[in-house]
Amino acid sequence: MDEQTKDIKEENNKAQKTDLFKDFEERLEKCAKEKEDYLNGWKRAKADLINYQKDEAKRFEEILKFGNMDLTRDLIPVLDSFDLALTMLEREGKAEKGVYMIRSQLEDALKKRGLERVSVSLGQPFDPNLHESVGEIESEHTPGTIALEIERGYLLNGRVVRPARIKLAKTKM
Repeated sequence: MDEQTKDIKEENNKAQKTDLFKDFEERLEKCAKEKEDYLNGWKRAKADLINYQKDEAKRFEEILKFGNMDLTRDLIPVLDSFDLALTMLEREGKAEKGVYMIRSQLEDALKKRGLERVSVSLGQPFDPNLHESVGEIESEHTPGTIALEIERGYLLNGRVVRPARIKLAKTKM
């Protein structure tokens, strides 16, 4: 082989190596981009999973907080019956300490589970979120305010289980 042929072959080899190197660099860049895309996708998926877990934990907390709402609704009339019985016994002068204790224990057990009374005071403005108006009566209070509480209302962990049933004041005629 002559010198010129050797030079041509070496240049062809160098060109092929350069083309291979460029191809390798392009493939390496493509792999690096794909790796970055996959990594970012994985990070998003991980963040989504963490957010989902937090949302589910909140949902389960809500279920635990309000899961006994049906039981509480069923027990509120028992409190009402105790109140009625105590009112009747007091009129006759026969109210026994034991009856008061039973009512108090029932109320305490419900309070531990988040039950509280809706606060009602005469002359207080009507709040449709907490009160249910069942009529009007003549009263010295400002018209449209609470004049009489008919039935106690209750909240369970801040949510209305039963609104307080009230009568609104109207002007005397």
